[in-house]
Amino acid sequence: MEEKRINIILFGPPGSGKGTQAKQLEEKFGLVQVSTGDLFRYEMGNNTPLGQKAKEYMNKGQLVPDEVTVGMLKNKIDKFPESKGFIFDGFPRTIPQAEALDALLAERGESVNSLIALKVDDDEIVKRLLERGKTSGRADDANEEVIRNRIAVYKAETSPVYNYYAEKDLSVEIEGVGSIEDIQGRLASLIESI
Repeated sequence: MEEKRINIILFGPPGSGKGTQAKQLEEKFGLVQVSTGDLFRYEMGNNTPLGQKAKEYMNKGQLVPDEVTVGMLKNKIDKFPESKGFIFDGFPRTIPQAEALDALLAERGESVNSLIALKVDDDEIVKRLLERGKTSGRADDANEEVIRNRIAVYKAETSPVYNYYAEKDLSVEIEGVGSIEDIQGRLASLIESI
């Protein structure tokens, strides 16, 4: 019998450690990390039809429509038919995106197994991002006001997604503060229980 794939949404505000944790989970469980930021860079960098479409919207200062983002997501998933599952990092951010992800997985007879939210308080996030800003070269990591605005946007836009999966009894919150190893241990034991 074929092993069931695991599909995890790793959730948390900017600077909560999603990227760091996703990379380690990827290695430990044989999952594939799907980061929307990486998808956009890949599609646009390779000038694919979806990348060209995304650029058109971005050049006009508009948000890239969900169907373009979901198309990129589908391309990524299709590249890894043998994977043990996926860690979605930075997606979905809205209810329509969550519904689109559910539909995309349902086409494959799969579903989201869990949304895991890393809980980190605002002051800790500000501290982490200001620290990261010293080396990342990202302007949005260097200004506390911008960081606090990013946190507010995250809370406003993405808390409905947490609730959407909570209604399906799939949302879990874990402590996102401590050593990378401690947080990894919490995540791993949660995933092992799925």
